[in-house]
Amino acid sequence: MHELVAEVWRGEFLESVHHGSVVAVDAQGRQVLAVGQPDELTYPRSSNKPFQGLAMVRSGLALDGELLALACASHSGEPFHVEGARRILAGAGLTEDALQCTPDLPLGEQAKQALLAGGGQSAPIYMNCSGKHAAMLATCVHNGWSTHDYLEPGHPLQLAARTALEDLSGESVGAVGVDGCGAPLFAITLTGLARAFGRLAAAPAGTPERRVAEAMSRYPEWVGGTGRDVTELMAALPGSVAKDGAEGVYAIGLPDGSAVAVKIADGSTRARPVVVVAALRELGLDVSGLSALAEAPVLGHGRKVGGVRPAFAAVAA
Repeated sequence: MHELVAEVWRGEFLESVHHGSVVAVDAQGRQVLAVGQPDELTYPRSSNKPFQGLAMVRSGLALDGELLALACASHSGEPFHVEGARRILAGAGLTEDALQCTPDLPLGEQAKQALLAGGGQSAPIYMNCSGKHAAMLATCVHNGWSTHDYLEPGHPLQLAARTALEDLSGESVGAVGVDGCGAPLFAITLTGLARAFGRLAAAPAGTPERRVAEAMSRYPEWVGGTGRDVTELMAALPGSVAKDGAEGVYAIGLPDGSAVAVKIADGSTRARPVVVVAALRELGLDVSGLSALAEAPVLGHGRKVGGVRPAFAAVAA
């Protein structure tokens, strides 16, 4: 069973609770902390994007820096994100018409309101996955692979993505589904996800893994966006590689190869960073720079009246 991992306090009243699973691994990929069901299969959702990005780099994608970070992003749809996705497409001789991700409004509230105020509407380029899809298409063009079916599970690109995830997690994919953007989704255990993030963050210089890790850690605003917790987390922990995912998934790898992965059972996003920061603290990490993420505010009439707080009992594995 998933276990209690966070509580929602409104004043002195316990209003709600969140259950889930938490795991931490050391530099060798061994569990050092386990809560709930970390060895059950789960879909990483967008926490899989760094490994999709790795597959693209392994397949010859020439991106680096902020554009490679964008290829691994669930971006907020700010103007620089959208312009970056268009740059990736243009570099491959494509336009945004080639994108097959779901039409959407920007994920970031300010970007969304600005688009709507200007008369804009949902489009694939504004979806949080457009950087990844643009890079997928660029990878296909580089290799001479077909672009009309790049989201099919049997496409060479998606087979490479599956292999990259299996390589770094040390596990075989246990189930295949379809993510919100239309790309194939591969299930592994939460422990495998943590192991993969640790190996990515500690990858040696000169490897495709190092290119992905450096792009994400050096350009965290391209992975998330203004005010996003995943951006703040990486900015506060130099050399770390973090990625949030839908349905309550979150993972972070540290430069020494240790890592944490979290799954909130009810799919809520509000408890994710709170639980991640608590798990990092349990590992003995200095998280003083993450005080803004250590407790999510509960509001009453626009002011803080309580908080979402960690509540799990760390058990050494």
